[in-house]
Amino acid sequence: MQEFSLGGLDLAIIVFYLIFVVLLGLYFGAKHKGAEDYFLAGRNLTWPLIGFSLFASNMSSNSLVGLTGAGYNDGFSVFSYEWMAVLVLIIFAIFFLPFYLKNKVYTVPEFLERRFDYFTRGYASVIAIVLNVIVDVSATLYAGGVAVQLIFPDYPLWMIIGALAIIAGLYTVSGGLSAVVYTDAIQAIILIGGSIIITLYAWDESGGMEAVMKVTEPDHFNIIKSSSDETLPWPGLIGVLIIGFYFWGTNQYITQRTLAAKNVLQGQWGSMFAGLLKLSILFIMIFPGVFARVLYPGIEKTDTLYPTLLFDLLPPGVLGIVLAGFVAALMSSIDSGLNSISTLVTMDFVKKARPDKSEKELMKVGRWVTLIVMFIATAWAPQIVHFEQLWIYLQKALSWFCPPIVALFVMGLFWSRGTVRGAYAGILIGSLITVFVILMDTAFADNSFMPNFLYTATIHFVITCVAIAVGSLTGPEPDAASLEGVVWSSGEYRAETDALKKLPFYKNYRYQGIALLIIVILILLYY
Repeated sequence: MQEFSLGGLDLAIIVFYLIFVVLLGLYFGAKHKGAEDYFLAGRNLTWPLIGFSLFASNMSSNSLVGLTGAGYNDGFSVFSYEWMAVLVLIIFAIFFLPFYLKNKVYTVPEFLERRFDYFTRGYASVIAIVLNVIVDVSATLYAGGVAVQLIFPDYPLWMIIGALAIIAGLYTVSGGLSAVVYTDAIQAIILIGGSIIITLYAWDESGGMEAVMKVTEPDHFNIIKSSSDETLPWPGLIGVLIIGFYFWGTNQYITQRTLAAKNVLQGQWGSMFAGLLKLSILFIMIFPGVFARVLYPGIEKTDTLYPTLLFDLLPPGVLGIVLAGFVAALMSSIDSGLNSISTLVTMDFVKKARPDKSEKELMKVGRWVTLIVMFIATAWAPQIVHFEQLWIYLQKALSWFCPPIVALFVMGLFWSRGTVRGAYAGILIGSLITVFVILMDTAFADNSFMPNFLYTATIHFVITCVAIAVGSLTGPEPDAASLEGVVWSSGEYRAETDALKKLPFYKNYRYQGIALLIIVILILLYY
């Protein structure tokens, strides 16, 4: 294993940064007065904070390592997850976010209770908690721990993971969503700046695109791959859309900062801003992997490619700043995961079981839950190394669990005939398919039987929607009064259109969304 070492200046920069974010979290913790302050930052967030936080929470340490490696091995096709996220954020801002904020929900699953019943809410919440612990927090801790161990090889993995969890947990336990969002904003700026720096250095050292083209096949730069591509065939983009919608539109881990928006427009502007930031990933996170094809031809293990670029190319001081960006990505994902799980457990289960608890008591419960989850994730993360198949299938975890959740939200919001019976049918059929797919993926690890997981996710979603429809049509229609404020209608859209006409065009989030789509189209046409 390649080893790296830090100079005194670089180490001092990283330590200063870590102390700063912890103190910032403690500062916000002293200002909280109740559950709304702690879990939703007093519902007072503005669009820049929302946009930066959405971006930073999404970009974990394993994302940086993975995107650089994908740029080296697979090319630009991995960018499909990024431009598709822009499309999802636009859909989310138009159709879903206004209903979430109108109903003043604390958690996204809470909306399902308003539309169907508490069991449906509980089901979605349990799935979200499991995915947040196993996929978001634990996997990030593991990937970050492995990367940090390259720099400090004398320390065991469990100790490094524990230190990372404690640092992120300290300010998350104390400061709640306010600490998460404000530190995310700072971390996003550091992350973007650091990524730009490493891209420029890699560009200069490699000789630029002209040198890359001499050692790279032209189709390496194609974002949209053929239907025969094993990793990301173009028909699989529907599966990317479904998984992306779960992640950006229904996952508490991400959507919590939009629930805390000062008003609907601030949430919509924040979503558009996050979409703009997502488009930068091609140029500042995937491109360095492409330049590395010139610098490190024939490299076998791309998991060390990102730290190798940093330590080989950057001078002291600059290295510390960029590594702080790497740590920022790690901290942002951990703090968001811890805070979202705390909110789900406290508001979806504890408050439901103990409705007499005061706002301050719920805030205390949330802090204890954050602390407990921190220890659980810390204990689980080092074990991932012993379960090779689990680590391989982490990328598929969302495709296993998210299609039924997405189906419930889509059918619930857009189809007024949907009923509780239909929701139960969707949960039953969707869960059975989840179990079946997991068993098949485990039994046929070489993918000799199961199709690409993106195709599986699409089929899973369609069958669950059919189950919801059939279950709903076999029973009486829902009461019209129960649908008020939870089902979309064209009247809602027209009313928003009239309100937006009063704003300057540049403040109309729909025009902002159109501008993002134009940029996406231009990128896809060029690559």
